[in-house]
Amino acid sequence: MAYIKTTDINPRTTAKPAQAYKTSHRRFCPVYCATEMGSISTGAQSTSIPNCKRIVVLGAPRVGKTSILRRYLRDGFVEEYNPTSEDFLRKLFRIRGETYQIDILDASRERDFPAKRRLSILTGDIFLLVFSLDDRSSFEEVCALRAEILAAKSKLTKSVPEQCAPLRVPLLVCANKVDLLESERAISQAEVLQALGEQCAYFETSAKDSTNLDKLFETLAKRGGLPTETGPSQHRKVSLRSYQAMRMERVMGKGTQTPCGALYPLARRPSFSTDLRQVIGPHTTRKSGKALEKCQIQ
Repeated sequence: MAYIKTTDINPRTTAKPAQAYKTSHRRFCPVYCATEMGSISTGAQSTSIPNCKRIVVLGAPRVGKTSILRRYLRDGFVEEYNPTSEDFLRKLFRIRGETYQIDILDASRERDFPAKRRLSILTGDIFLLVFSLDDRSSFEEVCALRAEILAAKSKLTKSVPEQCAPLRVPLLVCANKVDLLESERAISQAEVLQALGEQCAYFETSAKDSTNLDKLFETLAKRGGLPTETGPSQHRKVSLRSYQAMRMERVMGKGTQTPCGALYPLARRPSFSTDLRQVIGPHTTRKSGKALEKCQIQ
């Protein structure tokens, strides 16, 4: 990293050394680029970005969740399996003059922590449940997760879980590894539809061969209220620096309207206290003489 010597700053032409540092380093500093892109927070969802959605991905281990997300974000596949503890990813989009922020929580090991998983469900906007066609137990886990999501969301909306399902909760079920031989399948499509219902958004995919993933991502965008251009094949993938430069050109009226997206490398999951405040409200108080209500994540 380059530094500015105090002897190089002329007090007659430079108001403040900090301003000179910011100006000369804006093209190299990702934090500065982030502030230029609309006060995008590294943690909690930014209130300055109205088009912000959080996708929560759940399912048993070794079903291909990470591989599907890699296709969604980077359009690639890695054969080697590495267990995922938890990943929080963020991608920024510029589509038809609007800025979109998609946060993705791959909560692979929250299956062992019910309260933590429930908080992730309550703060999620879109849900992708993944099981493997050669593992019946992974499908049974998806069925349980789906019921848990609908029950948790119904408490927030004060509705009945069965009435909450198809439209109010954007939820997709993905049966991965459709590239396997028919003899290796442990569950049929008829069994899945019978258990989940005809209205459930269900896709049989292969992260390895990219089978049906475009349809999955298109439906995910439609049900989640996102532009179809957020799909991996519908926008230009650029670096964060290029994204910032293109955005500034559009602000000045010089850029094109080609949809583009960039991964944001500094993103981290918001703290649990931040997520909890999002669920129960920042200024929740109890009236005197009124009994404490049960916490919604229990």
